[in-house]
Amino acid sequence: MLSVDGGTGTVDDLVAGTERGLLLTCLWYIRAVDPQSLLLTGLTRDGVYLVEDGEITGAVNNFRWNESPVDLLRRFSHAGATVPSFSREWGDDYFSRTATPALRVPDFNMSSVSQAM
Repeated sequence: MLSVDGGTGTVDDLVAGTERGLLLTCLWYIRAVDPQSLLLTGLTRDGVYLVEDGEITGAVNNFRWNESPVDLLRRFSHAGATVPSFSREWGDDYFSRTATPALRVPDFNMSSVSQAM
C-alpha cells in the first residue's frame, strides 16, 4: 500500500484496507518494562474502535498493551502520511512537536482489557 517515505494515505485509507482489527487513536501511560529490548507497556485511551470489512463498526474497551517500538517498525505492513501528532505522555516539552504516520501493525499485543475510562 503506502510506504513511510513519501506516504500520502490517511487513517481512513488504512481503515478501508483492514478486514478486521482495532483502530487505536491514543496510547497513554507508557512505561518501560525492559529497557534492553525497549519493551513498553501502556493503556489505550479515548478511542479504540472495532474495524470490520473496512468500516468502523463501534467502540470497544480500552486495553493494556505490551510492545517494543523497534519490533513494531519491523512488523508494520502499511503506513500513511506523516502528520503532526500530539504526545500525551510528554506533551509539554520537546515531544509536543512530533510527527508520525498512522501504521497498520498485524498482531499488536493487547495483553488484557483495561478498566481505564
